[in-house]
Amino acid sequence: MSALLVAANLLVIALGFLIAAQSFRGYRRHQNATMLYISAGFVCISLGGVMDCSLLNTYLPSLLHTGLFRTGFVLAGMGLISYSLYR
Repeated sequence: MSALLVAANLLVIALGFLIAAQSFRGYRRHQNATMLYISAGFVCISLGGVMDCSLLNTYLPSLLHTGLFRTGFVLAGMGLISYSLYR
């Protein structure tokens, strides 16, 4: 795995967790459950977005398994964010 790809994945994780942390702070400040769902959604999307380049490929070398895990995390994140918008 190239150093540039690792750096880009770390940047995606950092930005996703920064957005999630700010959303969680908004939840704690205003007790608004919408912000809690947005925070959880961004955590799932951030983890799912970089899962294909992580150690998961070492433990589950099958492309089907890693694709299912990655898609599941992104789907859960999108679902949580959508739920927060329509709630």
